[in-house]
Amino acid sequence: MNFPFFDETRLLNETTRRDAGGSFIELTDGITHYELAGEVGRLPVVMTHGFSVPYFVYDSPFDYLVKAGFRVLRYDLYGRGFSDRPVRKYDIGLFVRQLKDLLDALAISRAHLIGLSMGGPVTASFTDRYPEYVAKQVFIDPAGGRRISISWVLELTKIPILGELALAVFGNMSLTRSLASDLFSSAMVEMFQAKYQIQMQYRGFKRAILSTIRNRMFESFFDTYARVGKLRKPTLVLWGKNDATVPFKDSQLILKAMPHAKLHAFDECGHLPHVEKAAEVNLILSRFLNGD
Repeated sequence: MNFPFFDETRLLNETTRRDAGGSFIELTDGITHYELAGEVGRLPVVMTHGFSVPYFVYDSPFDYLVKAGFRVLRYDLYGRGFSDRPVRKYDIGLFVRQLKDLLDALAISRAHLIGLSMGGPVTASFTDRYPEYVAKQVFIDPAGGRRISISWVLELTKIPILGELALAVFGNMSLTRSLASDLFSSAMVEMFQAKYQIQMQYRGFKRAILSTIRNRMFESFFDTYARVGKLRKPTLVLWGKNDATVPFKDSQLILKAMPHAKLHAFDECGHLPHVEKAAEVNLILSRFLNGD
């Protein structure tokens, strides 16, 4: 019995992962789902996604950069997509360890990092701890400049027992609907929601979401960004001006922490500029990573 998350009816195993695509690797805290493609010998571009949307969120830049001759790695954070849902604290330490373990297992000792939303604090914290691994860094609408405001349902999850019940009753609706607010245009919402809901049937998803919220992943990581800023690694920041999840005004906090970073802002664009402004973002990414 998977109390109280009765709608999580499936277990992640070899059979259920068979049609997932990508690859799987056993790391310290469990199996990680990843995809690595592109030109061998190039410095890899590593993509870390955000709070709950797994690595399909990078479909466009992943395909574009691979075709452009880059070596590209994307992966599902623990608790998301087809990666394991270990019984752990889903805190910054877990996510940084997962990224370090993955790079080491794939013999990647230096890379460019891209962090989206909550992936911003993850990649920034990784760079803070392991600066020798990082060449260039890209932040897409990064969280952590200040504490993120969340829905009343997710606020309730911070309360023991009540949080579990709230997520069990309202979680599917709240999490799925939040995707609509991530996009400025409604054209892609249904497609995103359909892909997103696949992961929700596997046991441990809501437990991971709950633990992530309770372990301060929505709090400020400004000090981390500031320490990383002092490293003065080449840094690109991309932001949708109509972002309802991490407001565009937060870009000023990120630039305060990393004043050398270059900001590209996008009109009529929400939380996912690499999705809504794919052609423009892909070109900017390739030029930045090539050194232009």
